[in-house]
Amino acid sequence: MPSLVWALEARMKRWIAGILALFNVANGLVMLSAGSLWWSLVPGAADTGPFNPHLAQDVGIAFIAAGLGLAARALWPAWWPAAVAGAAFLAGHGLLHLVMIAGGHDRHAASDLVAVVLPAALALYSALPTQGERHA
Repeated sequence: MPSLVWALEARMKRWIAGILALFNVANGLVMLSAGSLWWSLVPGAADTGPFNPHLAQDVGIAFIAAGLGLAARALWPAWWPAAVAGAAFLAGHGLLHLVMIAGGHDRHAASDLVAVVLPAALALYSALPTQGERHA
């Protein structure tokens, strides 16, 4: 029975990783190609100061890298370490937003919890192998 549960969990993690991969790669591509539009549409981005194209492009590349790591996990289960690396960026980003929320410095706490913190937690969950995958 445990092997069936592990297999189902592994499949679910791969689906989550795949969905998050698409979202993060798309987000990064928009940041690279239409950074000022991204800056104006994302809740709270404009609150941090004027648009900085270099910063948007740098962070866009980080989102693409995170997405590609998660895509590797979705496509090839044995490549889960690549997803852990990508999830590390997303987790750090999510942790930063949690600290800002806890400190009362975030006017967009609800959207940050849904759009930043929850995906980061899901990325970490999906990146780590299940019991049955550890030596795959």
